[in-house]
Amino acid sequence: MDELTIVGVECYGHHGVFDFERREGQTFVVDLTLGLDTRPAAASDALADTVDYGTLVLAVKAAVENDPVDLIETLIQRVADVCLLDPRVEWTRVTLHKPDAPIDATFSDVALTITRKRTTSP
Repeated sequence: MDELTIVGVECYGHHGVFDFERREGQTFVVDLTLGLDTRPAAASDALADTVDYGTLVLAVKAAVENDPVDLIETLIQRVADVCLLDPRVEWTRVTLHKPDAPIDATFSDVALTITRKRTTSP
């Protein structure tokens, strides 16, 4: 299985458990890795035979920038679901960074990483 990685997708969302997070919003950064077979695209040299990562990034940004939720756990699952919409993607690993999380301490980042696999229908 091949891996396609996109690092550092910046989004602005209004997620969090505190009122000020919902009101003011903050930056979220997303890293994506997709597991897929790139041989069909390599053979054809056609975009239609692979994941269009430009379109994927726009869909991920929309998933992060709309419909606020309380938890990054909920948000990152939403992003993983977007990645798995393309049937060529067998699995995805998503890291969601919340560098401006409301923590009363000096820190550089809060990040959650999940891996999700395509589920097969019965």
